[in-house]
Amino acid sequence: MGLLSEGSPLSWEETKALADHVREHGVNQFINLYHRLKDRQGDILKWGDEVEYIIVKFDDEQKVARVALRAQDLLAQLNEKELADPKGVKSLWRPEYGAYMIEGTPGKPFGGLMAHFNLVEANMRYRREEVTELLAKDECVMSITNFPRLGASNFTHPLAQPRPEDPLSSARSLYFPDEAIFPGHPRFKTLTRNIRKRRGEKVSIKLKVFKDTKTKLPVEGAPPGEPDVVLLDAMGFGMGCCCLQLTFQACNITEARRLYDQLAPLCPIMLALTAASPIYRGYLTESDCRWNVISSSVDCRTEEERGLAPLDKQKFRIAKSRYDSIDSYLSPEGAKYNDVPLTYDEKVYQRLVEGGIDHLLAQHVAHLFIRDTVSLFSEKVHQNDNEDTDHFENIQSTNWQTMRFKPPPPNSSIGWRVEFRPCEAQISDFENAAIVCFVVLLTRVILSYQLNFLTPISKVDENMQTAQKRDACRKEKFWFRKSSKTTEQRAAKAQAQAQAQTNGKATFNGNGLANGNGSENGDQEEQQQPLTNGSAKMNGHGNTNGTTNGTTNGTNGSSNGSSNGADSDHTDTDDEENELFQLLSINEIFNGKPNVFPGLVPLIRSYLQSMEVDTDTHCTIEQYLRFIQKRAAGELITTATWMREQVLSHPDYKQDSVVSERINYDLLKRIQGIQEGKQVEPALLGQGYHSKTKTKDFIPPALQKQLAKNGCCEEK
Repeated sequence: MGLLSEGSPLSWEETKALADHVREHGVNQFINLYHRLKDRQGDILKWGDEVEYIIVKFDDEQKVARVALRAQDLLAQLNEKELADPKGVKSLWRPEYGAYMIEGTPGKPFGGLMAHFNLVEANMRYRREEVTELLAKDECVMSITNFPRLGASNFTHPLAQPRPEDPLSSARSLYFPDEAIFPGHPRFKTLTRNIRKRRGEKVSIKLKVFKDTKTKLPVEGAPPGEPDVVLLDAMGFGMGCCCLQLTFQACNITEARRLYDQLAPLCPIMLALTAASPIYRGYLTESDCRWNVISSSVDCRTEEERGLAPLDKQKFRIAKSRYDSIDSYLSPEGAKYNDVPLTYDEKVYQRLVEGGIDHLLAQHVAHLFIRDTVSLFSEKVHQNDNEDTDHFENIQSTNWQTMRFKPPPPNSSIGWRVEFRPCEAQISDFENAAIVCFVVLLTRVILSYQLNFLTPISKVDENMQTAQKRDACRKEKFWFRKSSKTTEQRAAKAQAQAQAQTNGKATFNGNGLANGNGSENGDQEEQQQPLTNGSAKMNGHGNTNGTTNGTTNGTNGSSNGSSNGADSDHTDTDDEENELFQLLSINEIFNGKPNVFPGLVPLIRSYLQSMEVDTDTHCTIEQYLRFIQKRAAGELITTATWMREQVLSHPDYKQDSVVSERINYDLLKRIQGIQEGKQVEPALLGQGYHSKTKTKDFIPPALQKQLAKNGCCEEK
């Protein structure tokens, strides 16, 4: 969830009085950090995922499922391995907002080897098994985005009741008890209290109910004059949701800014593809995703800042919550697509510019710093701006956007990074691994082919709202940039080169089989023959022939795919007579539309033609790509659509939009069966897709030997 400082939290009044202090020193810290690290070069590709989980307790006699408030106890046990052997653990565990939530990541980042894609799912399985070993027989760890009856009566175990009139309550919620907030770190309750106090009232999250034939209006708790609204009134309804996030290390700050920009237009696309949360407070709603729920759950803007009252005590009208989509691009290529007026602190901006920060980055930071700190610890008030970055991170980490631009931590080997934040958590490890590997591969394609997905910020904002509509993956269309001729020429050239020079070695043919000597029935040594023109590593620097000279994504990679303005998608010369942007379906974006866009999956397959891929990894990646293709095409449905269908077809459903305790129990039991591989759901995963990968929790010795022989050793 961001920065977890240790110490004693200040009251809201004390925190508010220090807002300018944090802002001033946070800006100074960023300037100092920037100048120390702006010239840092040659960091290798490292990446990792974060999966958030919910602990569920089943009462099989009463047919009831509740969230188990066991996170603090579980984390104490899970962290024992890390404390004993910090560098040797296979997983890392951290707290999340809910007392029923935990967050798991790989023990160390994955790297630039193609073989690393075959480790992801196995590591996710390991994490799930590691937690499961600590649970009682009637408990289950689930990677679901939202507990369907969160906020309904008696949804916790042990039972806890909201205390809306208790002045000591952090949430003061009608539905969400303070006991459901993680108690092991003061940050979470402090944020809950301070966001409410800064706003001047409780947060107000409004979702339209799904109107069925017998839906009763007004919905219980609906605001006056809004009878069809499911009202949620606490931070826990948003931050108590789970998601799937990825972080990438770039080779330098320029590449980080470019990835930030190029991935931003893909955020709503991936949100629609991963939609997984149609039920809130026990009601079916018209929304399929968590995004607006979380956005509203931490919306600390006052009435003045929201434009509901004239500016008096506040400086700015602010268009969005501090949790929302990005508001500006960071790369020079993206500047002209910043078509939405950006609100930023002019004083902060001038200080940044005077401190040597360029305009685009200065306005980005100055925009982040229109927000006040909402959580401050007494031990962190006074810092050394030349060495510390806590005041900067205090503001940075509480701007929760679709993308996050992350400077290197002080005194660390970690480089410039970007975080990809929109995806919803999926039921199975197969699905989560498929999404993760797809996005990582997409970053390599963007850099290798010099692709340009830049779309006006206004259209990205529109897409974010479209993505959350019911069944948007199959029914809606999204603004997307048409590809220029150079995109297709570059991809076709790379594919032709690969096909001409691989000489029958193990390459992608798009059919899930390895060609030539890479036959899945072949000898182990034969399976792992290298491509004559391939690479086991991903460099992604305008290099379309696979030659990496042993680097992963450093600056010395060969570049035959020219990246100058005349031969890249960063010029609009091919589109002068046509509109740059069209409304495309998710299917067209992922699988292609003739003469408009080749498709994300075909572009990835083209890239993979030039890469050396061992047979097992090839098999795994192919299953992931097929899954993505089928979901995008509507042949497989999203988790949200599947959950709706489960509710609507349940024998106890009364066509009233209500997800009863029994329906909730049966739905979660079915999800448990899916994630354990005991329940086959063809509409969701296809026939047995979740069991077809050849994922491993290690790189096979024979492959390690071959990689070492080729100078592609795994970085330690």
